[in-house]
Amino acid sequence: MTARTITCFKAYDLRGRLGDELDEDVAWRVGRAFALRPGTRRVVVGRDGRESSPALAAALTRGLVEGGVEVLDLGLAGTEEMYFATDHLRADGGIEVTASHNPIDYNGMKLVKAGAAPLDPATDLMELARAAQAGEFPDPAPGRVTDASGTRADYARRICDFVDAGALGPLKLLVNAGNGVAGPAFDAIAAELARRGARLEITRINHDPDPSFPNGIPNPLLPENQPMTADAVRAQGADLGVAWDGDFDRCFLFDETGRFIPGEYVVGLLAEAFLTRHPGARIVHDPRVVLNTRDIIGRAGGEAVQSKTGHAFVKQAMRESGAVYGGEMSAHHYFRDFAHADSGMIPWLLVAELISRSGQPLSRLVGDRMAAFPSSGEINFRLSDPDAALARVLAAMEPAAIARDDTDGISLEYPEWRFNLRRSNTEPVVRLNVESRGDAALVAARVAEISALLAG
Repeated sequence: MTARTITCFKAYDLRGRLGDELDEDVAWRVGRAFALRPGTRRVVVGRDGRESSPALAAALTRGLVEGGVEVLDLGLAGTEEMYFATDHLRADGGIEVTASHNPIDYNGMKLVKAGAAPLDPATDLMELARAAQAGEFPDPAPGRVTDASGTRADYARRICDFVDAGALGPLKLLVNAGNGVAGPAFDAIAAELARRGARLEITRINHDPDPSFPNGIPNPLLPENQPMTADAVRAQGADLGVAWDGDFDRCFLFDETGRFIPGEYVVGLLAEAFLTRHPGARIVHDPRVVLNTRDIIGRAGGEAVQSKTGHAFVKQAMRESGAVYGGEMSAHHYFRDFAHADSGMIPWLLVAELISRSGQPLSRLVGDRMAAFPSSGEINFRLSDPDAALARVLAAMEPAAIARDDTDGISLEYPEWRFNLRRSNTEPVVRLNVESRGDAALVAARVAEISALLAG
């Protein structure tokens, strides 16, 4: 086997344009390279609903089997189903073929080791990339493929264990799977909830997996993709709207008015829910938007633990600190009792339980917090010279700051507001988040001031 340059290895996973960056040969090489990891005998493989995913998953599986591995095949499944199965079946690793919310001509892979722990970007992933590119593979006795699709029932039961199903409802739920792979997993969860006595009236839209994505790539974080769910919530008179990205490791919530709830306020809501169950627990959060989350954790008697943005860092911080929950404003939510993995199904269930138990609509549960700690949302700036732009901002803004934090990018804090400014790892983009203590006008003014500095 000859060596080949492979460019689709990224900071935490694989993503690439089909044909020139990612093809079946690359997928086969990844399988062969993954099989070289010490102690790798059984590996879970799942795939999303993209047109290219079956062929890539087949090539990946062939590489693993030729490397002597038993492949536990989930078939069509979400990323968190792969996480669950890897831990539940005590496999030595897991791989999900998915491009999540990337453009339709992309695909990729998310990879974990035993216990659904992420591969270390600086060691595990680099060694995997080196081996895949070198193409120097031994010829052990071949492995085999085992159908593991039956784990979905176990997965659904585990998800439902996070709530008291009998306390759910009566509640009208509107769910938008975006024609990704959330639909089949949601149906299994909904059936299990019904068996446990949940009183949910469910309306499904864009529910069936469709590789053509007739309603666009499922990425509800984009403002232009939110009206479809919001309008359906209002039309159906739903109490809660839920939308997922393509592999449903993220979910996005809409209140009963159809208003999109930014991820940072969901982090605060879930932090409070877990601290009610686990007094004094540690909660991990990312550094982009923090004021509301820290305030809630402090009032509830918990301990806030800050982590660099990114699933590998959050999961590591959770494992090291013993945190019960971790959340990022990008709608990734991580759970200690779900192998420290992120889930797009557990969050909406917890929020549905909060609504049911409190008798309060979601708008009221988060409305006061949004007013108390308004934020700008993440604003992206494509710049020709990001370093010079960052230097301008620091020169103008740092002298008056009362605190600086470099956990991820640069965060400067002032008595009544703060901001985080961080560079993209892959493109000439700078990302800005501004938040304040109760002053939306101040947020707008500071966004304008920093935007002008970035523009030069």
